[in-house]
Amino acid sequence: MLVACVSGGGPGAGPSASASATASATGGAAPGPGPADTGVIDADPARLPGTRKEALGLIRRIIANPATFGPGVVERRPYESDPATWPVLGTDCVWQQKKPQAHVLATLSRYFEVPAAGGKGPLRLSAVVTVHRTRDDARWEMAESVEETMRCPTQQLSQGEFIGSMIASSLARGESQESAEDALFEAGQYQNEELGGGPYPYSWYLSQTLQFTVAVTGKGAKGWSDAEIDALTNQAHSAMLQDLETAVEKQS
Repeated sequence: MLVACVSGGGPGAGPSASASATASATGGAAPGPGPADTGVIDADPARLPGTRKEALGLIRRIIANPATFGPGVVERRPYESDPATWPVLGTDCVWQQKKPQAHVLATLSRYFEVPAAGGKGPLRLSAVVTVHRTRDDARWEMAESVEETMRCPTQQLSQGEFIGSMIASSLARGESQESAEDALFEAGQYQNEELGGGPYPYSWYLSQTLQFTVAVTGKGAKGWSDAEIDALTNQAHSAMLQDLETAVEKQS
């Protein structure tokens, strides 16, 4: 299961919803007017997807593959999620696969791994791109993601697999990628009975621009440092945002 803290939020949340949720999680004031008010990509309306088929086509052009992360990263099995589902965090703090809500045009997750070698355990990575019907729907996803961390600081991903001690922080434009209107970062501890328990480092990036959200997750294992995991996840996260910008921006 993808651990992207992405859930089926309700439509209609304006920019204040994301700002307020981020402020609550980070202990700061809600950010004032900024990149999210006007957008950071000069998008061509004709290149923005309006149907599920168009949205899935765009997702497949920009979502990460093993090379996006760097050398040594390979596909896991299953490699892709069922596009008819997306992960939702239940009231019991357990992640489940559900049918996407009506405001989601399309979503897709991919799963990767750096195989165990040299005294290190297998590092598990994932990427997800979601296309919402509107920009406000994408902003609502950002707001819900922060609220989920506050509601469920410990979350069950699957049988014997947990994340905990979660800390969320917002990233201003320029701290993550110039293409993002809004960005969140979470760090915590990952436990997996199959990999010897842990805890191991865990990191997750989620960015929103226009009607799109892009997320990358790194779930650590024996011998992996936070810095090593962050380098891989940040590289893929930035690359997907850049590919998204290229895919929808106006042509000169």
